[in-house]
Amino acid sequence: IVAARAGKDLVSSLSSGLLTIGPRFGGALDDAAIMFTQASDAGVSAEFFVKDMRQKNKLIMGIGHRIKSLSNPDKRVEIIKKYALDQFEDNSVLNFALAVEQVTTKKKANLILNVDGCIAVCFVDMLRSCKAFFTKEEADEMVANGCLNGLFVLGRSIGFIGHYLDQKRLKQGLYRHPWDDISYLTGMDL
Repeated sequence: IVAARAGKDLVSSLSSGLLTIGPRFGGALDDAAIMFTQASDAGVSAEFFVKDMRQKNKLIMGIGHRIKSLSNPDKRVEIIKKYALDQFEDNSVLNFALAVEQVTTKKKANLILNVDGCIAVCFVDMLRSCKAFFTKEEADEMVANGCLNGLFVLGRSIGFIGHYLDQKRLKQGLYRHPWDDISYLTGMDL
């Protein structure tokens, strides 16, 4: 949106938006898939996994949401989870992630399996369930190569293009923050 409002062309604006994707925005899919899969395959308990991540001071990718919680669940997660449980032959990674959610939500109600985490673990289970197409090693290699973040980027690109077109249609100029809302610190304020 910022690049579009600054007068950049579609490709430049799209590229600018795509460069904002990283571990905290859109890049969580691959990391969530890898974290949950490795722990599930190693046979560690959900409690051990959460405690270990906390001791390492690492975020658990795919866990947590600002708005959604146990009392306000994300309907997308519910739909994806139900489909996977009904349709996939193997749900071991999803079941592990749900066990982790049981541990994390005891600490805080919004530390739920979020949509990125749910997509990630279900994708691993789906690939591993397609034994006619992929071996376990091939499925794991696809995830390690970044295919989940690639899928996120593909979908997000359509959204970024929509934002660009809206900004042009609305003839939105460069955003300027109101001057009366800007605070300046002087040497005396420090």
